[in-house]
Amino acid sequence: MKSLAMIPLSLCLAVACTPSETPASPDTANAATSATPPSSAPTVTAPAPAPVATPIASAKVAPERPGDTIQTAKGDLRIIPIHHGSVLFELGGKAYYVDPFHEGNFDGLPKADVVFITHAHPDHLDPALLEQIRKPATVIVAPPSVAEKLPLGYSGTVVMKNGDNQTVGDVGVEAVPMYNLKRGPSAGKLFHEKGWGDGFVLTLGNERIYLSGDTECTPEMRALKNIDIAFVCMNLPYTMPPSEAAECIKAFKPKILYPYHYRNSDLGDLDKALAGQTGIEVRKREWY
Repeated sequence: MKSLAMIPLSLCLAVACTPSETPASPDTANAATSATPPSSAPTVTAPAPAPVATPIASAKVAPERPGDTIQTAKGDLRIIPIHHGSVLFELGGKAYYVDPFHEGNFDGLPKADVVFITHAHPDHLDPALLEQIRKPATVIVAPPSVAEKLPLGYSGTVVMKNGDNQTVGDVGVEAVPMYNLKRGPSAGKLFHEKGWGDGFVLTLGNERIYLSGDTECTPEMRALKNIDIAFVCMNLPYTMPPSEAAECIKAFKPKILYPYHYRNSDLGDLDKALAGQTGIEVRKREWY
């Protein structure tokens, strides 16, 4: 139904000589030694050494940026995992980022057309990195708690509360609650209060893509419908362990699952929890 291909984001050719490829100098490689002629013979001047062409080193290709390709009704959708909760989607010549964070490698990636920010914790809202990838026309989609922290001049911000639905450019956007049910820094407090952040369901092409943000297995996640691709967080103490995430995953049954935001978690626990579950393709990628 969907094709998976590892694709390079860009190819960078460099021409260089490594130490092992450095040619001998023309003087040492082609120096001509004139024999001393007999005294009776006319003096013959040896011709100057012919110039030696410097060999061109083999072209070097930059390391590929791992990514997947999904065929949609509007062309190929490229999915590029970056780091932690940071993801890049490319479709129709436009770049859509989610939670860009400076610990990831953004070298060579395109400027953003739209950036989705789930909440204001620093591993999701990174103003310096945001400034690096944005351009004057970049649109920021975020909950109110993020919008109020953005620098002045971000006039393209679209503010979405839990439950809102909007179309941003060519993308359908649904803001889904993301929050903790029981985990927090102290008794009576939660790491993420309901309404403070947004998970997102994005419609890119004809694909419905869910990005959980930081959350536990909430009733709203369990109730999701018709999700083609899901990015689900699974790390403690701030979200939930893989075994708990699996309970929600089995409830809404995405066709493709990307575990993400799983720092220090054992994804083997996810495999055990999903054992025997059919219809869900789990794609583990290098986020760390």
